[in-house]
Amino acid sequence: MTDVHVPDGFINAPVSLAAGAVAVAGVAVALRGARRELDDRTAPLAGLVAAFVFAAQMLNFPVASGTSGHLLGGALAAILVGPYTGVLCVAVVLLVQALLFADGGLTALGVNITVMGLVTVLVGYGVFRGLLRVLPRTRASVAGASFAAAVVSVPGSALVFTAIYAVGGTTEVPLGKVAAAMVGVHVLIGVGEALITAVTVSSVLAVRPDLVYGARGLVRQLELRTTPPTESASASGASA
Repeated sequence: MTDVHVPDGFINAPVSLAAGAVAVAGVAVALRGARRELDDRTAPLAGLVAAFVFAAQMLNFPVASGTSGHLLGGALAAILVGPYTGVLCVAVVLLVQALLFADGGLTALGVNITVMGLVTVLVGYGVFRGLLRVLPRTRASVAGASFAAAVVSVPGSALVFTAIYAVGGTTEVPLGKVAAAMVGVHVLIGVGEALITAVTVSSVLAVRPDLVYGARGLVRQLELRTTPPTESASASGASA
């Protein structure tokens, strides 16, 4: 859930346009894919996830000149409502923030969506699904995979931003300083994000596991039994 809101002028026009094209293509693919993810259960949760991400991103921490680090939510959104819908949730949040709060420049919106939406969702959900292929099918495994997904997605997005800055950065801040600030600080912030992600996913799993898109079919909802399960067994033993 962490990355940077890139301001106007921080990345040059050609690279910003290229990132914008990537963002548009990614959102277009997400719109098509979200049709398969959204249902009566996922649609209301998607709104709640977007609202949570919006609120979390309002907490900013200085990272480097002209940039700030903050909670993002890409991995959490992907795990709860699916990767396609997760991209849309983050993209909508970034658009609203840019238009209403001037948090991130409009000319840099493509960069922000690419780095903060596409990268975190793809990396986070990829790590999550990869771990679940080798871990036991338990709630603890889902929570652990969620933690790892968030931890990796945050510095992953920071690395992608650093690469974009290396190609199209317009400031005099040295690349090495940007890389050190981005990756170093975001590793630490990623740990906090991972804790929030794991706790949130675990909480939803405990009450409504069917709402966690990434864990569907892996864990079953807890069942409350009204009759002792040993009655039939004791009766059959007595008849024998």
